[in-house]
This record gives sequence, structure tokens and C-alpha cells, in this order.
Amino acid sequence: MWKKFVVLFGVVLLVSGCASLGGGGSSIVMEEFRVPSDAGIEVYVRNKRPAGMTQFSPAKTVIYVHGATYPAETAFDLQLDGQSWMDYIAKQGYDVYLLDVRGYGMSTRPPQMSKPASESAPFATTEEAMRDVDAVVEFVKKRRNIERVNLLGWSWGTVIMQWYTSLNSQKVEKLVLFAPVWIRQTASLVQTGPGPTPAYRSVNMSQAKTRWLTGVPEAKKADLIPPGWFEAWAKATIASDPVGAAQNPPVLRAPNGVVADGQKYWGNGVIPWKPENIKVPVLLIKAEWDQDTPAYMAQNLFPKLTGAPYKRYVELGEGTHTIIMEKNRMSLFREVQLFLDEQHSAR
Repeated sequence: MWKKFVVLFGVVLLVSGCASLGGGGSSIVMEEFRVPSDAGIEVYVRNKRPAGMTQFSPAKTVIYVHGATYPAETAFDLQLDGQSWMDYIAKQGYDVYLLDVRGYGMSTRPPQMSKPASESAPFATTEEAMRDVDAVVEFVKKRRNIERVNLLGWSWGTVIMQWYTSLNSQKVEKLVLFAPVWIRQTASLVQTGPGPTPAYRSVNMSQAKTRWLTGVPEAKKADLIPPGWFEAWAKATIASDPVGAAQNPPVLRAPNGVVADGQKYWGNGVIPWKPENIKVPVLLIKAEWDQDTPAYMAQNLFPKLTGAPYKRYVELGEGTHTIIMEKNRMSLFREVQLFLDEQHSAR
């Protein structure tokens, strides 16, 4: 594995080598980029694809964005049992990208994060996140000479991708909403405490695991997460924030733009986008024990997607909001892949 920095089309590029993955030994190429967004903001982007892939198309291109708290790479590209979800999609012949919104992971950390959280207002709002997503969509379109891409969002990422697609359906092939957000009828599990919402919040891994297991029947908790998987995720997640990692106990700092938006919009009965303006095929998929985005959210959103050429709602058994890293994760991978792979006469 080697890396170097070069400049390509105004983008700082980190070039990485190939890796041979388990489960068939397919060789996957990985590259990393920093894509300019707003002034002073660079968005971290990772790309994986099969070695030797030379033909690119909207149907075989996927861009993923994360949720409210954790960066993209520590879930979507975390090696568990020999492969990540990103690897899995790439091995099906896809050109796959992930991105970190500003303030998350390896993207630009705005100056508010260098101060005590109480000294600044929340940042990394959904509208700012959409600008980061659009920068990456345009980068991928230009890089591969294609007109559209598939979009995949998890949790808050489904808000970003819904709103973005409602305004930019011409840039989107299909839309996958994993743990979709809609108007909230129950309290959010992401809280910042009393008083004004600070710029960011700090989360330790004990708090993260408690949130993860909320809603799981007691008898099912012991074997839900295979041995070592939570620890691998926690280590990677804490390492993604070196400043937070140096604290005692180590924490992950997460921007609170999403919290402020939740209070203003979906937590207040307001949806600032029009779901009927989403004019592409849509998959809504979640797990039965998800307490972050309960089933009523997907069920209430689904009938409002009247502009979609076709749509599907799938609920997976015995999983949480974080089924992506649980024993039944392959159910998620296979259902999403089926939707991405299928051809439909309505499109």
C-alpha cells in the first residue's frame, strides 16, 4: 500500500493501491480524494471499484453518506469478517464512493471545533451537507463522464439524500434510504441536554453502545453483535477524531447542525422538501428493533413518494439502527444490492 498527493482538476488526490478481499479473492482498487465544497471546506471521499474496471455508468455508480454522529468510513468501509459493505458492492461490479460531511471524519473540521462547544452555534446543517454531497456528485459525474449516480444514505443521510434528490432528480439514478427519517412522533436518541444547542457534542463509546442496543429484547442482546465487531468499530470511530481520542475517556465529537435541524424541522412536524418531487426509484429499508428511526417514519414517508417511478419498503428482522454491523448485516446488503441491480421498465 502506498500513497501520494497529486492535484487533479482542482482536487487533492491520495492514490492508494489494490487490496485482495476474502470471499472469492476479487481485487479491489481504493483511491482517496479531498473535493472542494464551500470556501475553506474540503470533503473527504473514498472510492472502491474492481481492478481493471474501465466502463462506468449511472446504474453501476453509488455514493454513500453517513448519519448524524459517525463518519462514513468507520461503518460503510469497516472490515468485518473479511469485508465491508463498500467492498461487497464493489465486488458486484460497482464504482462505489463514500463521503464525510464537513466536521466529520477526514473532511475539514471547521474552526468551531477548535473551541469549547458552548462558544459557537451548531454547524454542518442539512443544507450545508447537501452542498458537500453536490460537490462530490459533480466530481464523480465529471470523473466518469456520466450524468447520474445512485445515492445511498443512512439515518440523517436519508434526510440529506431525500432533500437533495427532491431538488436534483436529474442527477440521480436510484435512491436508497437506509433507516429513513420522517416527521418524528417519539423523542430522538440524539440529545444535547438542556439549554442552547452547542456547536458539537461529545460521545463516548459506552454511550454509543447503550444507544445501539436500545429496543433490543434482553434475550437477544448477547449475540446480536458478533465478538469483536463493536470493539473494532469503536476503535476506528474514536481514531477518526484525534482531538476527541486524546480526552479521558476518549470521545468522538459530532457536529450539532443535525440536532438543530431536527428541532426546527422533522422534530417539529415540518418537512422542508417535497417528497413528491423525488422522481427516481426509491428503496426504504430498516430493521425491526430500530429506535432511532422507528417503523412509523418509513411507513408515513412511503405513500408520499408519489413521484417515484417505483418504490419498495423492506423491514429486516432482528436488527437495530446499526444492522450494518450486526450478525444479520448480509440481509441488508443483499436487499439493497437486489434493488441496485434490478432493471425496471418504468425507468
